[in-house]
Amino acid sequence: MNAETSGTLPAKTLRAKATEAYASQSQKTHEEERILAHLPMVRHIVNKIAGHLSRNVDFDDLISAGTVGLVKAARAFDPGRHAEFSTYAYIRIQGAVIDELRGRSFVPVDASRAIRKVREAHQMFLSVNGRTPDDEELAAQAGMTPAKLYKTLEDARRQHFLSIHGLSDNEPSLDNLLPADEDDSPEPQAERHELLERLTRAIQELPDRDRTLILLYYDRDLTMKEIAETLEVTESRVSQMHASALFRLSMKLRSAL
Repeated sequence: MNAETSGTLPAKTLRAKATEAYASQSQKTHEEERILAHLPMVRHIVNKIAGHLSRNVDFDDLISAGTVGLVKAARAFDPGRHAEFSTYAYIRIQGAVIDELRGRSFVPVDASRAIRKVREAHQMFLSVNGRTPDDEELAAQAGMTPAKLYKTLEDARRQHFLSIHGLSDNEPSLDNLLPADEDDSPEPQAERHELLERLTRAIQELPDRDRTLILLYYDRDLTMKEIAETLEVTESRVSQMHASALFRLSMKLRSAL
């Protein structure tokens, strides 16, 4: 009677099973460590996304969705395929939060009319004066109070954010304009390179304040709160400045098309 049939596994088989169990347990330990280490990233991403939305968004729901995205990222992460877990997790968390937002509406139905009015006012001021208006001049040209202008610009930012992520049909999704990185065909890559060059030029032409804010938010990946602390202004003021900067940038890009 051999070891298998007698109920006693041979030493080689026992070692193999022990190694398998250890590897499984080690994998779970790595997953838990990654999840714990990157939990602050969930809140950071939700803070950034919530800054584009209306104040009545359910923050806890987005945190829960982002945490689920992090857990799934930790389980699916393959060091052989993905360069860094932080980058992989960021994409998965953001995607989970965006999925949570699908089907919700955050832009008032009359916002598009007001946004169009501000765009027309911007173009009118530019054609008459040969330069872009500052916020006060734009408000006057549009026949709005500064407070109404900033609310409209924040609605425009919200609408743009939703369209970029396919959550709104009001404007084309940015996915239609920027081909995926993994597409190796020369024509899409050339188009992407041209768009990035146009974006770089447009950012360089922004006023110093707007350029600084754009770089802090998108290059340094700071939240509105962190930018407010850096610039020593209120978070609501940073939101206004950010919306204004994005509007000016979008108008520059529109004129370049």
